[in-house]
Amino acid sequence: MSTTSPSTRRSPAAKPEIIVEPDGEAVAKCGADLFVETAQTCVDRLGRFVVAVSGGATPRPMHRLLSEPPYVTAIPWQGTHVFWTDERLVPYESPESNFGTAKADFVERVPLPVQQLHPMPTWCPASEGASIYQAELQGLFQRFGSDRPVFDLIFLGIGTDGHTASLFPGPARELLEEDPDIWVKGTRGGIPQVDRITMTYSVLNNAKAIVFLVTGRGKADIVKVILEYPDGPLPAQKIHPPNGSATWILDQEAARLLST
Repeated sequence: MSTTSPSTRRSPAAKPEIIVEPDGEAVAKCGADLFVETAQTCVDRLGRFVVAVSGGATPRPMHRLLSEPPYVTAIPWQGTHVFWTDERLVPYESPESNFGTAKADFVERVPLPVQQLHPMPTWCPASEGASIYQAELQGLFQRFGSDRPVFDLIFLGIGTDGHTASLFPGPARELLEEDPDIWVKGTRGGIPQVDRITMTYSVLNNAKAIVFLVTGRGKADIVKVILEYPDGPLPAQKIHPPNGSATWILDQEAARLLST
């Protein structure tokens, strides 16, 4: 398994890069290093950096690092746009809110212009919120000369059931695969089982770089299934950006069942 930087673009048939770190702290640092590297490169070359982050417990240590030296001063925040891959329809003040936890962990503590902060709307029904967010994506990327969202970097996690973002296994899965022009969709599931908004596969797989952050012994079984049997039906197995790279940053506990 490789421990090299995931910056090299892969062909569609290439396997994802797998980086195994000693523990969750090292995973967070690796993710933060990649955030900084990609942000600096994109702002230098393109004048902007567009990233989408996920919720849950795993990315929180990385998010906290982003607000601390040396990361906070190394990131070109004035050229950065931050989106969310998915959100629960709960108030931002709720501990279950992806935006709410990210706000506490780093958003409030970094010099990110407020107009470049893009939380998902949670004050309306999921279908309406999805339409609002799709329009926001469309407006921004059209300004950048693209008819479709092309994220510079997207951070994802996985659940023990193989879900990623709020793309869950089961009968509802097909609803999120129907139309490539639907970029954001309302759904329901997970823990807690509430209404949600999620980016669809058409957005995730159009990214320049996807990074999965996965930690803990409890994720070892599903990590093995996803990475060693990549053609399966689980949502995380469907993340294969044909024009970008896919990288998995794992701690040793999450990687313990992988074949060497």
